[in-house]
Amino acid sequence: MPGDLKDGRIVIVGASLAGLRAAEALREEGFTGSLTVVGDEPHPPYDRPPLSKQVLLGQATADTTGLPMRRDPDAEWRLGVRATGVDLLAKQVLLEGGESLPYDRLLIATGTRARPWPNQEEGAQDGVFTLRTREDAGGLAERLAAGPERVLVIGGGFTGSEIASACRERGLEVTVAERGPAPLVGALGGTLSKLAAAMQRNHGVDLRTGVTVTALRGNGSFTGAELSDGSRVDADVCVVALGAIRNVEWLAESGLAAGPRGIACDAGCRAFNMYGIVTDDVFVAGDVSRFPHPLFGYQMLSLEHWGNAVEQAKVAAHNMVNPGPLQRPHLAVPSFWSTQFGLNIKSVGVPTYSDHVVIAQGSLEARRLAMVYGYQGRVTAAVTVDMAKSLDYYRHLIETAAPFPPPPGAQDRAIAADIAVPSDVPDPSGLSHGPTVALTGHLPDRRLTVVQPTR
Repeated sequence: MPGDLKDGRIVIVGASLAGLRAAEALREEGFTGSLTVVGDEPHPPYDRPPLSKQVLLGQATADTTGLPMRRDPDAEWRLGVRATGVDLLAKQVLLEGGESLPYDRLLIATGTRARPWPNQEEGAQDGVFTLRTREDAGGLAERLAAGPERVLVIGGGFTGSEIASACRERGLEVTVAERGPAPLVGALGGTLSKLAAAMQRNHGVDLRTGVTVTALRGNGSFTGAELSDGSRVDADVCVVALGAIRNVEWLAESGLAAGPRGIACDAGCRAFNMYGIVTDDVFVAGDVSRFPHPLFGYQMLSLEHWGNAVEQAKVAAHNMVNPGPLQRPHLAVPSFWSTQFGLNIKSVGVPTYSDHVVIAQGSLEARRLAMVYGYQGRVTAAVTVDMAKSLDYYRHLIETAAPFPPPPGAQDRAIAADIAVPSDVPDPSGLSHGPTVALTGHLPDRRLTVVQPTR
């Protein structure tokens, strides 16, 4: 590594939101060296949230979702090129075709991809989609615009629910199949998931919970699915919304602490190797990262949030070009939003890091509320439904480890401890959808054997 951190060679692997914002931040921080951004998709960085909203509704096309550049990062863009490995000793990123890129510092921001249907032959049928890329969204939007008789959505997480909402807004019949007891239960817990279930059914969704899809039927073209309760759903289109897979396979031989739950790093975005030793020249940002947060028991968090990718990219860029005493931690409180079935849902904190909840404002019946989550007597999260202005107040409670139930403030009623109810956060293994915020414990993803050196 050169003595001047503002100079040298930086390689960013991942040409999406986190990669772009990190590249911009590096220049804003005064980095004057060479900057290369590698991405396996052929497109410049684009915004993914509109893909399940405006694009599916026909309000925008997939090719208009490009992310604006706040400044020219003066980078060499290697798009449509897949990274296949990292040589930590030689400090090189290996690319398909045998090429390698030398680096002084490396940022990994490879994000996630959609989890495919487990039966490859069934999932390859015409009419079966996932939703992650521009191509996915463009193809699905075209099929929805053609007016299928019924759409089957497998998975009741945020993506699956937003797809179902878009279908109903288009006037299409839609069935949602969810293995868990309700949609969004893995992200919001049992109480709010009941509201989500009611809203879907009130808007005409054929919601099937507590079931799994056992087979996708068709002879080259999707015609329907069989469910674990013995029933069958006839449909023309199927969207598999089973959560995300973190793009870490290319790092299998790298020696980094990379596994199914992401790449482990410290609060300064510096990657750990597989033995828990922090690296000085490899950094991680965005959905692929797995980092500790002191507000949530120092557990490792994996977040699939737009805001986290932006904030973590800025921290990583700052720390890549500043010496230790000037480096800063990534301590932003997670936040997330979704629009579906006419509701605006926003969250702050980690709802799954909770044991009890209380409705501090509004009510389930009014479909307008603020729900506060607590863990062992302190506030850890809040979710609002059409009441987003209250979130800043609850964010402050989370940051200051305020007692739970929350003190008088934004809430519109006195809250007694005995009106809190269990948050009813289920085991994710029993759900069709994965949580967008995942607590992943404290340990690496792999079992290691310590080999003592021989004398």
